[in-house]
Amino acid sequence: MGPSVLLLLALLVGFVLLLVRGYPKARGHLPPGPRPLPLLGNLLQMDRGGFLNSFRRIREKYGDVFTVHLGPRPVVMLYGTEAIREALVDQAEAFSGRGTIAVVEPIFRGYGVVFANGERWKALRRFSLVTMRDFGMGKRSVEERIQEEARCLVEEFRKSQGAPLDPTFLFQCITANIICSIVFGERFDYKDRQFLRLLYLFYQSFSLISSFSSQVFELFSGFLKYFPGTHRQISRNLQEILDYIGQSVEKHRATLDPSNPRDFIDTYLLRMEKEKSNQHTEFDHQNLVISVLSLFFAGTETSSTTLRYGFLLMLKYPHVAEKVQKEIDQVIGSHRLPTLEDRTKMPYTDAVIYEIQRFSDLIPIGVPHKVTKDTFFRGYLLPKNTEVYPILSSALHDPQYFEQPDTFNPDHFLDANGALKKNEAFMPFSLGKRICLGEGIARNELFLFFTTILQNFSLSSPMAPKDIDLSPKESGFGKVPPTCQICFLAR
Repeated sequence: MGPSVLLLLALLVGFVLLLVRGYPKARGHLPPGPRPLPLLGNLLQMDRGGFLNSFRRIREKYGDVFTVHLGPRPVVMLYGTEAIREALVDQAEAFSGRGTIAVVEPIFRGYGVVFANGERWKALRRFSLVTMRDFGMGKRSVEERIQEEARCLVEEFRKSQGAPLDPTFLFQCITANIICSIVFGERFDYKDRQFLRLLYLFYQSFSLISSFSSQVFELFSGFLKYFPGTHRQISRNLQEILDYIGQSVEKHRATLDPSNPRDFIDTYLLRMEKEKSNQHTEFDHQNLVISVLSLFFAGTETSSTTLRYGFLLMLKYPHVAEKVQKEIDQVIGSHRLPTLEDRTKMPYTDAVIYEIQRFSDLIPIGVPHKVTKDTFFRGYLLPKNTEVYPILSSALHDPQYFEQPDTFNPDHFLDANGALKKNEAFMPFSLGKRICLGEGIARNELFLFFTTILQNFSLSSPMAPKDIDLSPKESGFGKVPPTCQICFLAR
């Protein structure tokens, strides 16, 4: 027997042992689902189009609450508005645990405000909410920070003199600077090399986390982690960002004035100092750097990607952009910056932004949850720590709540009189106790950036509207829009 055959046999035996060790003992009474193969789970039911397509097909047979075995582990899927609301709102505490995303688990490891559980999560979330609110309403409100950033962006677009450009990195710059001003106490110049490096790492990581290979890794991470792959690149990228955050924390520590905290990091360092005699404190260095990474990543990628989708949609549907500009001209005019107060007088613009968020469907399968105790749900018993995916895409495209779920149509959010109407199925930030921390900031950013750009520029593209393809470049954990050249023509 040659050495290569022996090596292959050793690998196969190792693979089987790993999977057997990771195979959960079934208890409780899980919802129905396709029969899993030993070790491989529902691999045969997985579609080349990725998780979302696979779950959609399985749901047709098993209904709105079903179990899928991702490799050896069972995960309960919640499909449609009713099922998601019943779990995340009506049984909010039971469903408030956080599951894992295999490709980022080696970096986060249950630390930081997004991936923590139990008391750690509660302490970090309370602290983060209060601190972000304080710095969002302090000497300079978030509104002023967003307006300043919008002004800088308008200047950048003016410099292009209507030549086609890909706005991906500029949209990242403006959203990153808002979260940077709260977390690091500073904004960066759009040409700052360190800043651009961080943004590139975020952009590449979000694309890789959303790739097909990351979904395959989710199925068999226990085995695949020993081999090269995108998971290693993601870890390298996030580690480089963590190193930068660590250096920033040390600079903050060296220049800290206890009577005048400048930002999130200062406030956290003061809390660490206050609790240093408490052996059980969650306010340690690890939770600080991972929380900053979580806020920085989430605060940059989600809003900037929504803006990219938004302007792609405005190119595809120019009549919508024209109606928004008409409302901007009537309510704001051309001689002052848009303010948050304008929003209540601009129902059409608000409806367009809601529809952009709904249609772009940025985190289609939601961030994984898990149940914090044995939980009865719709006649099934989910044992403690069972992972749960709230398929947000299934709510955002729910035909019971949206007349034309697969069509971009701002009328989904307008009543017969043209006033904005709420919709129970609209949950781009998720729901319940794990709802996105930065929802308020993101909503303010989208309104002020979107209106300021359309107040100052008309859009055109080298491509005809009918030829603009909205299909995402990647669709997995997140959706990555196609890149696009846009001409920003001064109005």
